[in-house]
Amino acid sequence: MGRVIVHIALIAGVALVLAGCGFADVRSPVPEFMRAKAPEPPSLEAPPDVKRLLSEKLDSVFLAASNPRGVQVSTPRPELRGTGWTACVKADLTSVNGKPLGTQTYRITISNGTIFDRRHVEAEDTCATESYEPV
Repeated sequence: MGRVIVHIALIAGVALVLAGCGFADVRSPVPEFMRAKAPEPPSLEAPPDVKRLLSEKLDSVFLAASNPRGVQVSTPRPELRGTGWTACVKADLTSVNGKPLGTQTYRITISNGTIFDRRHVEAEDTCATESYEPV
């Protein structure tokens, strides 16, 4: 009975050791040939035609009730994290009750040729230093 338990423990130990023999993480402290290959960085899409996107889908950035006038856009820049693009868009807007809001600036995110996110710019955004072209 004792030999059977020893054999089972020995087989379980060997199985556990062999289970750890797979390829290691990219950052593991093992020799290079044992490491998994680093993933390829995602390829960057071609720069989008932001003027065309805005002229076709201006309502994805500004509400129609805000009556956007003098719409201007910056040059698209590659997104820091991801494969998309970002651009700054500004326009003179009107509030719902008809009072002028002044020039409002938004940062838009473009992926696969579609505007999928917009947010009002904040102090740390670089939209204030961008050069703009009319749409």
